[in-house]
Amino acid sequence: MTTRRVVGWIAVAGVVAAGGWIVTRPTPGDYIPGLGPSSKEASKTPPIVGDAPPRTVADPEALDVDAYFPAQRIVESGNYKGKRSGVRRGENCTEVLQDRNLELLREAGCRGYLAVSFTAQDKPVLSSVTLLRFADAPAAVRAAESLRAKPGSVAFILPDASAAPALPAGAARAATEPRVELVGHYVTVTSSRPADAHPAAGAATGTGSPSPAAPPVSPLPVPSMSAANLDQLLDEATRAISYTAGAPFIWM
Repeated sequence: MTTRRVVGWIAVAGVVAAGGWIVTRPTPGDYIPGLGPSSKEASKTPPIVGDAPPRTVADPEALDVDAYFPAQRIVESGNYKGKRSGVRRGENCTEVLQDRNLELLREAGCRGYLAVSFTAQDKPVLSSVTLLRFADAPAAVRAAESLRAKPGSVAFILPDASAAPALPAGAARAATEPRVELVGHYVTVTSSRPADAHPAAGAATGTGSPSPAAPPVSPLPVPSMSAANLDQLLDEATRAISYTAGAPFIWM
């Protein structure tokens, strides 16, 4: 085994604040296991809609989806194991809101976003995390408070990179309560839903409207599962993805 291969097999792990381990595992086809796809696997990369927000001197790698969430990297925690699906990104943070008439992110001075869908590999669960960048920590604090006061205001991103319709009022446990976390001058908003609550839609376009007849990014088997077990898996998925999204920015 070459030195490069030995180094590559070292897993990157961190402890979730709520308990448990987050592990990124190698996938066949990586140049270095766990650190991203080879040219052969790159053709399978899920859809990305929009242009990356401008880099800044303070955050030269910030909001680079391939740097922080490589498409072939597996996120694992307890019974949850998932991979990145569709991505939306841009400089206008209003695009992440379910109701784009809301002013809460514009008023807080949001300076770019990255919205990423994660698909569980062997469970009927989808997760969505939105990463929001602000000029400084006080601005991020104000935004986090506003988002916590308006749960459900951030759209849920599906595997085809489209935004899911808003859940009807009073829907019975169709998703986890959005988890809003403050990480330096970033805010993450994470939630999870049963996969069968969202049939496969068309491929996303730059305008946010799906085009017809596109296959699902990651077809999922949907095994039988009790409501209690599903609730536990949804919560576990949300914690895992929330930690994974915030970890790179803890020291910024």
